[in-house]
Amino acid sequence: MAAIKYDLLFMRAIKILLITLILPLLSFTSMHEYYVSVTEIEYVKEKKSVQIITRVFVDDFEKVLRERYDETIMLGEGKNEVMANKYIERYLRTKFVVEVNDQEMKYNFLGKEYEDDIVYCYLEISNVEAIETFRIKNQILFDLFPDQQNIVKTKINGENKSFVLIPVKDSRVLNFN
Repeated sequence: MAAIKYDLLFMRAIKILLITLILPLLSFTSMHEYYVSVTEIEYVKEKKSVQIITRVFVDDFEKVLRERYDETIMLGEGKNEVMANKYIERYLRTKFVVEVNDQEMKYNFLGKEYEDDIVYCYLEISNVEAIETFRIKNQILFDLFPDQQNIVKTKINGENKSFVLIPVKDSRVLNFN
């Protein structure tokens, strides 16, 4: 009789444990979508270069390019790379602005590559002698997704800084003097 009572208590404990572990996991697997991009910026003083990598979900980027420029554009390996590059560069130039020492900088769009469901965009600003102030304005996908968040990670003058830009606060100034 004691063994049966012990088994029932043990089974009840396992059920409670499973419910407390699995129920929270199920509640977070709903169909809620998150809209986020990640931009990494590094100042390479020896090369006098600001190197930028922006990562965006392919389907989100494709959707905004279709709405703005061309309903037929498709992003991905082997797709119309010339037109994709043209539209990506045009979009970035309107939504992604960098100022160094209170002067807006022109950057070179070096290209892009795909990895799984992410498109990596490579940008570079050349001939940057020194950085005292650095301002970034990143509005990527804000015009399409009101919940979009753009994470920015910087490594400038030996300092690492990270922040999140949202539609109501789409820029940030960093001081290094």
